[in-house]
Amino acid sequence: MFEQLGLIGCGLMGGSFALALKRAGLVKRVVGYSKSPTTTERARLLGVIDVEAPSALLAVSGADIVLIAVPVAATEATLKAIKPMVTPQMLIMDVGSTKTDVIDAAQRALRDQIGSFVPAHPIAGKERAGVDAADADLYTGCPLILTPTERTLTAQLQQAQALWTALGCKVMQMSSQAHDAAFAAVSHLPHVLAFALMNSVQSQAQGEAFLALAGPGFRDFTRIAASDPKVWRDILLANRTELLKQSQLFRAQLGTFEALMHAADAPALEALIENASAARSAWHMTQLPKPC
Repeated sequence: MFEQLGLIGCGLMGGSFALALKRAGLVKRVVGYSKSPTTTERARLLGVIDVEAPSALLAVSGADIVLIAVPVAATEATLKAIKPMVTPQMLIMDVGSTKTDVIDAAQRALRDQIGSFVPAHPIAGKERAGVDAADADLYTGCPLILTPTERTLTAQLQQAQALWTALGCKVMQMSSQAHDAAFAAVSHLPHVLAFALMNSVQSQAQGEAFLALAGPGFRDFTRIAASDPKVWRDILLANRTELLKQSQLFRAQLGTFEALMHAADAPALEALIENASAARSAWHMTQLPKPC
């Protein structure tokens, strides 16, 4: 049981974390801060937080657990702002989708207090952003990846593992480099492809007419194109080195398909499709059967 959660960022991810902690009886009080006072007020009215804080620093005052739920590009400034209130006993976590840049930012901002920080990435989300989309069930059954630094304190790491497990997550641990390489392939590149496809269709003279004919396949493929633009701008830039590697690999595969279509090589084209079909049929998500 934590006495007080200092929540910085009261949107979907942060708000859902606060609601989940409250429902599980793991926190007595939630003090929240968002850059937009309207968001903070709305979070209080919805019962996501108990007290509105006028600054990130005051949201952390008196907290024994802190969650940073802001775009990854804002991590360093946020951690610098709260550093005067950080204690060796405090557990600080983030929910960013990239980890190497977040750890670098934390090391610069927290310095001697870096041991309190446990980088975290819950594999969960919705197309809708904002506190009104906050959901106490958002993290239930979803994978949660921790990427502790060499200086992360054992006590804080154990607290983080126990906390996310109590919220129903499947907790895993890996290095930040391995995390960013993996998610460039299975998350960040798919978002780029979805964004690019929507822009490609929409830019055509008959784009709207084409979209009117689109069915479930197009809907499923482009679902993630409705994601928050500012959040994904930051993610793509933060992980651009790994993402550009994956983009080159994808371009090579796309080039192979194009060459076989130009050559009308039906057997080779079918073999490529069969390979992909078999791999997709054999793949299973490492989580419970709940959409995350």
